[in-house]
Amino acid sequence: MSKSGLMIGDRMPGARLRATDGNDYELEAEGAAATVIYWTCNHCPYALAWQDRLHQVARDYLERGVRVLAVNSNSDETHPADSFDAMRERVDREGGWPTPYLRDESQQVAGAFGALTTPDVFIFDGQPELRYRGAPDGDYDDPALNADWLRAALDAIIEGRDPEPAETQPVGCGIKWR
Repeated sequence: MSKSGLMIGDRMPGARLRATDGNDYELEAEGAAATVIYWTCNHCPYALAWQDRLHQVARDYLERGVRVLAVNSNSDETHPADSFDAMRERVDREGGWPTPYLRDESQQVAGAFGALTTPDVFIFDGQPELRYRGAPDGDYDDPALNADWLRAALDAIIEGRDPEPAETQPVGCGIKWR
């Protein structure tokens, strides 16, 4: 993993990003049992393959106090399919998302986190300190895995335990930097 980004135990960087619903969202929220922030985009086959699993995690853990935020940091100069307008159109076309879909236009948030791929999942506890970082599960091409690494990490955090493993290798398309 990148040595320039967050390490397990690091505090979440503060940031406020605009979502496709027109609202601005703070990454940190008081009272959340955990916050999942994952990088995604409109075109990466890995991100698209894991999307339904990540959306189901958001639905399944909402009542347990877990916030899930999707962030797109890709350059829209090199990848126009990842522009804010294209993001809004996608969410509308898909009938809405169970998570805010946030735009990191400056790419500063991706840089502060050390996000590498779409997807790249970061889970913070209520402090908020990084407790898990990596892939949702072991195979983007197997929906039956049901984001089991992500779910196991969330269960551990909610129950006051350390996730095992705390890190897995993120798998996906690289962030498209300017």
